Amino acid sequence: MEDNRWTKFTLYGDYNVDLRSLYMAWATPAGLEKWFLRKADFFTVPLRLRAADEQILKEDTYTWYWHGYHNDIFQKGSVLEANGQDLIKFTFSGESIVTVNFSTRHGLTIIELTQENIPQEADPEKSLFVQCQIGWTFYLANLKSVLEGGKDLRNKRVDLKSCFK
Repeated sequence: MEDNRWTKFTLYGDYNVDLRSLYMAWATPAGLEKWFLRKADFFTVPLRLRAADEQILKEDTYTWYWHGYHNDIFQKGSVLEANGQDLIKFTFSGESIVTVNFSTRHGLTIIELTQENIPQEADPEKSLFVQCQIGWTFYLANLKSVLEGGKDLRNKRVDLKSCFK
């Protein structure tokens, strides 16, 4: 019997911002670039580049670039769902799927992020389960810091990347 514990994880974050603002931080290129990516390019089905403040839609494709890396390191994928209110779903590393649900409870806006269909690796150093869980934990914390008036915690300098190895 195959062990599926390493193919899916769920993380939660609570934010002292309204649901619409939190959703837009995920649903627009400009929103994602404030806390997650250096550059977020989304393309419509006829391959038109979306404007920075334009909401993403189901069937869009994307190319993402991170701070701390040159343009030869990027992530390509597609938007599977974006309902304009409380759900975004997209493909991610290793053909996995990330689902982000937004809700409100006790005066806070809650994110429930699930990454599933994570391919298993024999080499623990290449484990997407571990690497993605660490990455999403950091970025959810950075989202909280940025949206609640704190600092952007990302390393934005390519020249520092080698210092961390």
